[in-house]
Amino acid sequence: MNAPVTLYQFTLCPFCNKVRAALDLKGVEYQMIEVSPRTKVELPELPEAAPRKVPVLRIGDRVLYDSTDILMELDGFFPQEPRLLPANEKMKASAEEIEAWVDEQFIRALPTVIYGSWANAARAARTIGRAGKFSFFQGVGVKVGGPAVMRLVAGRILKKAGRTDGRAWVTECLDQFEAWLGDSDFVCGTEMTLADVAMLGGITCVEEFPIYEDILSRPRIAAWHARMLGLRQTAAA
Repeated sequence: MNAPVTLYQFTLCPFCNKVRAALDLKGVEYQMIEVSPRTKVELPELPEAAPRKVPVLRIGDRVLYDSTDILMELDGFFPQEPRLLPANEKMKASAEEIEAWVDEQFIRALPTVIYGSWANAARAARTIGRAGKFSFFQGVGVKVGGPAVMRLVAGRILKKAGRTDGRAWVTECLDQFEAWLGDSDFVCGTEMTLADVAMLGGITCVEEFPIYEDILSRPRIAAWHARMLGLRQTAAA
């Protein structure tokens, strides 16, 4: 497909990283537009029912939103390998179930770790400030006011989930993912699916934080991660 592809994203958004991972793995060329987390003025015109949230993916005249819905439609726009949805119905159902779990548990838990301390919240604010092409005053607002807001966000997520320890939550998620992965190459077996893509997106989101090394200290996850990066490098070649 030759239509231009544009991803409207936010650097530290795990859901945006999911979509980026999928596009990269399929070898799709695309432009990225960093969206201000405050004003969101960079977003394109959206359907009335669509929330004003990232990620948003424009493919030609089509505008897609919601990371899961985007991943579910990518095979239709870009049928080249690797496919995100397996042909086998049982494997497809498993991939969709695990992808939903990644959204509801792993990705939900990540901000409680990367925003959970003042040092990490400040690091996150600096990352956003570097990535965003915002005005000087917007950039200062992110770097100065951002850490406090991020700490509040982390606390609210923990409270809503009925938890007190974000790191323990992430650890539980990693244990579960390893149990599903077992000795297989990918989480649903021999084929990469959107479940692997979702997990890769979440992990990529925390590359600049200490939790990243903790994740990759697990041999099974590290081997799986290396396979995923290998596929991405092959697609880019």
